[in-house]
Amino acid sequence: MQAIFIHERLHSDDPAVRRIAVIDLPYCEDEDDVAPYLVDALADPDAGVRLEAAKALEGYEEAGVVAALVPLLKDRDAEVRAAVARTLAELKESASAPFLLPYLTDSDPQVRGAALRAVRALRVDTAFLPAIEALGAPDALVRREAIGVLGYLKKPEAIGALTHAAAFDSDDDVRRAAVGALGYASDVSVQPALSRVLMDAAWQVREEAATTIGKLQLTLAIPDLVNAMDDPYWQVRLKAARALGKLGARAAVPVLCEALRHEMSNLRKEAVIALGEIADPRAITHLEQALRDSDPDVRKLSKLALATMVLKGGAA
Repeated sequence: MQAIFIHERLHSDDPAVRRIAVIDLPYCEDEDDVAPYLVDALADPDAGVRLEAAKALEGYEEAGVVAALVPLLKDRDAEVRAAVARTLAELKESASAPFLLPYLTDSDPQVRGAALRAVRALRVDTAFLPAIEALGAPDALVRREAIGVLGYLKKPEAIGALTHAAAFDSDDDVRRAAVGALGYASDVSVQPALSRVLMDAAWQVREEAATTIGKLQLTLAIPDLVNAMDDPYWQVRLKAARALGKLGARAAVPVLCEALRHEMSNLRKEAVIALGEIADPRAITHLEQALRDSDPDVRKLSKLALATMVLKGGAA
């Protein structure tokens, strides 16, 4: 496609022609650098043109590109704002951070949330304090994106704030995000809060808590995970079973054996895997019965679990 032809269309009086020209521009064979033209299109009076330019600039991390994109987080058109937010979320170079930092405290929650999401993967220390402050924002979107930033930065100083958000934030998604972000904690100080969250009103939060407890190897939470095996949601039981297996929780053998009779085959699979990891001889009879399970994956995993127990010395 000829660059000169596309350039002519970029200056057409017809916004539809300009929009198609922007779409075609990245495929121009005789143009080495199309970014300047796309940046110019970000200032087009037509929202459709700005939208296509914002989408086409994904992957460009030149300072001029980022500097031109960021102000469009406040564009008057909602679709343009969304496209800019998606493009900025793909940034990977920390040099882009200075353009985003002023927007981390913006009064518009959509703009603030988008800026936090964009700066997250950059892992820049300068985003830490704005993210901590954003945990107190009235808008749940902002708080959730702030947790994403803190989870990427993995600073010990954020553990207290994340623990508080996990236990007490009013929004289910924020609590769940905070529980997941605590997966980088390096000590057991978060165990009481995570155990408490295993009784959260939202099952998705309880599910995340079981996952994080297993990831952090919090053995003090084993009794709480055993209790979670009676959760009314099988999804929570599944993650609790997985965590109990990782923790080698012998105290969980009875409830895991009971889970082998659950109607949900995915839960039966996790119970089999966990029993194989724990390698307690009390599970042998139950695993042998599971060799006749209606689900072929459960049967296969039971065979593997019994073989693993032999290797670990759990079976004669």
